[in-house]
Amino acid sequence: MTEKFNLAIAGATGNVGREIINILEQRNFPIDNLYLLASSKSKGKKINFRDTDLIVEDLSEFDFSKAHIGLFSPGGSVSAEFAPKAAAKGCIVIDNTSYFRMKDNIPLIVPEVNGEVLEDFFNNEKRSNIISNPNCSTIQLVAALKPIHDAAIINRIVVSTYQSVSGAGKEAMDELFEQTKDIYANKNISKNNFTKQIAFNAIPHIGDFLKNGNTGEEQKMIDETKKILDPNIAVTATCVRIPVFISHGESVNIELDSPLSNDQIKDILKKQDHISVVDYRKDEGYVTQVESAGEDQVYVSRIRQDNSIENGINFWIVSDNLRKGAALNAIQIAEIIISKFNDKISR
Repeated sequence: MTEKFNLAIAGATGNVGREIINILEQRNFPIDNLYLLASSKSKGKKINFRDTDLIVEDLSEFDFSKAHIGLFSPGGSVSAEFAPKAAAKGCIVIDNTSYFRMKDNIPLIVPEVNGEVLEDFFNNEKRSNIISNPNCSTIQLVAALKPIHDAAIINRIVVSTYQSVSGAGKEAMDELFEQTKDIYANKNISKNNFTKQIAFNAIPHIGDFLKNGNTGEEQKMIDETKKILDPNIAVTATCVRIPVFISHGESVNIELDSPLSNDQIKDILKKQDHISVVDYRKDEGYVTQVESAGEDQVYVSRIRQDNSIENGINFWIVSDNLRKGAALNAIQIAEIIISKFNDKISR
């Protein structure tokens, strides 16, 4: 039985890749060899891991037969090319991009919500060897909704997001920083990553517009929530980018098939290890993006009845999009794999 594992991180120099490296070190993941992969322009860079400088390798040159697990976040088109190549070499790929999420043979996993799906995946001799990580905004939504859905079926979800710029990458974070400085200095601002000024603004546009009027981000939340939680749930979403560096907020309204009181919902959520309920009806009695940055938990606040509909509930969800919304979720999937399916990946 293999006790330590060889991991490859594709997209190691990006926001999510760096966060994966940090969390692997924090959680003492049993690693024998760690391979850091990126594009050719990053080849040769050094990244410190456990007091050792590791050299970044060219993804296109790497032999994935050396890796038991690959944690991918290099962008959709890159994953589309290299994830199947890695999987064909026996590497179990956990992909953070949107490319594979809605494919029938690819499990879409949030461990606290539907981790049991991995049983069927590993028992299938014809498995794809690719597991998909949901969208960051979807992960925190379904993580909070699953225990409620188990107690009283959710018929409909209305969600509006307040998403940080880190979800669009390092260049987007830099743009917010530079625009903010330029505005204070009375300079003209430049737009490169967003369709509108992001500093001191809110942009209701994440992803390309689709024929049905949704943006790509909104459609991801709709489709992924139904795939993970329940295909019978009606879901509608409005996704907004706001001038916050890290963590996404979500205003959520749900309609249940039977009544649950505020206290019942709090009790249900408080029993979940991955959920922190901070809900006091007073100043500062809730969690915002600033407090959740750097944390692993999904925070739920502002729980209250929606009296405009039958069995309606409103609440506020906040989580670090780089951690639970991407890197941590992928590592938690990897931890399940090595704890339960060690024999399926040992070579």
